[in-house]
Amino acid sequence: MVKFPSIGRTKVNTDSPVNDGPRLEPEAKYIPDEYFEFKAKIHSRLLDILDLSIIETMDRTSLVNQIKQVTEKILLKESNNMPLNFSEREKIVSEIIDEVLGLGPLEPFLKDPTVSDILVNSYKQIYVERFGKLESTNARFQDDTHLMKIIDRIVSTVGRRIDESNPMVDARLLDGSRVNVVIPPLALDGPLVSIRRFSVVPLELDDLVEKQTLVPEFKEILQGLVKAKLNILISGGTGSGKTTLLNVLSRFIPENERIVTIEDAAELQLKQEHIVRMETRPANIEGKGEVIQRDLVKNSLRMRPDRIILGEVRGSEAFDMLQAMNTGHEGSLTTVHANSPRDALMRLETMVAMANFDIPTEFIRKFISSAINIVIQVSRLVDGRRKLVSLQEITGMEGNTITMQEIFTFERTSVDEDGNVRGTFKFNGIRPKFLERFKVAGIHINQDLFSRSFKVDV
Repeated sequence: MVKFPSIGRTKVNTDSPVNDGPRLEPEAKYIPDEYFEFKAKIHSRLLDILDLSIIETMDRTSLVNQIKQVTEKILLKESNNMPLNFSEREKIVSEIIDEVLGLGPLEPFLKDPTVSDILVNSYKQIYVERFGKLESTNARFQDDTHLMKIIDRIVSTVGRRIDESNPMVDARLLDGSRVNVVIPPLALDGPLVSIRRFSVVPLELDDLVEKQTLVPEFKEILQGLVKAKLNILISGGTGSGKTTLLNVLSRFIPENERIVTIEDAAELQLKQEHIVRMETRPANIEGKGEVIQRDLVKNSLRMRPDRIILGEVRGSEAFDMLQAMNTGHEGSLTTVHANSPRDALMRLETMVAMANFDIPTEFIRKFISSAINIVIQVSRLVDGRRKLVSLQEITGMEGNTITMQEIFTFERTSVDEDGNVRGTFKFNGIRPKFLERFKVAGIHINQDLFSRSFKVDV
């Protein structure tokens, strides 16, 4: 008789700083293969009994109840061969429901509000990120075939495909979470899945203050930048919080403005009503029908937008985005992968060159300096926390160089005994040019903020 471990039991972790839902607490170090074989057997019998044609027509509650009843009957028949106690039986039933209606072993992590990333390195190795720290889990798939079934379920939901001829794909879950999948032959140890999760309830500016991503004194400036219709570029590394900040800033776009969003995989969570959302499309199996971000940016200009929000600029669409910012579409927002504001401008310059217009470097830089007003740098520190580390204003050109001035910054000073980064948010004593735009737009802020003596330690 195989004794199944009580793995993945759900309980509330009261020590968690985010205690608004169940957190998965793995308790076993090893799960025998017999467990997965037994569960696969139960699952197979369930599919033989259930009428799969009615799944689409039933509401989820009724469907869950039916699956639960049928599974319990199957387990009762198997009780002679494999005795199970109540908790083991409940666990099997829960996992079978996840297999039929959800994403199998990944489902508990998707229900856990403390998990921000789910990383599948192979069918038997799954990591998650909580509060900026990676940790191993005891969850696993039965084998590569089981993992591929879940992958196919994810990508087919958003009209994507993955196979040997197209072994990499970007997709998204129904809640907007971003998914990247790589399969053999590119992935040597079996299929790889990376899921970047987004909050069911999007963060607000006050939440970023609470998490010390920024300080309250920055709030009215960030709101003013959006309301005054300055073009903003958010720069940062992977997982630094670029999209989160973009979502937060978008809250301050007036309700009477028409917003067009353009993304590779739709993940923005805007709350306004007048939104037009567009998403790129990969080529079909014949290699035709691809729609890239540049095509969508060009088309958006014909849609009478007040604001254009580009989820992430990463290629030749940078040229068309800058053109839009220079031709009356003020207040546009986008993000870019870069380690500093200066690097972000260098990347933009490179991406504009990818449009193959043979434009002189000097002209490209003038083009960028007249289009972008503000560059905001966000960073994930060594303790896993995200910070707004710099806000710089583009002031024009000096010779062949784009000139910038840093309005405020986060200066790291030390790391405490708990591994938390300590530092100071401070204004650099510079009076920004955008205050004139604020005045014209009727936005009033505390002028004393720009005193060099203003500092906040965190």
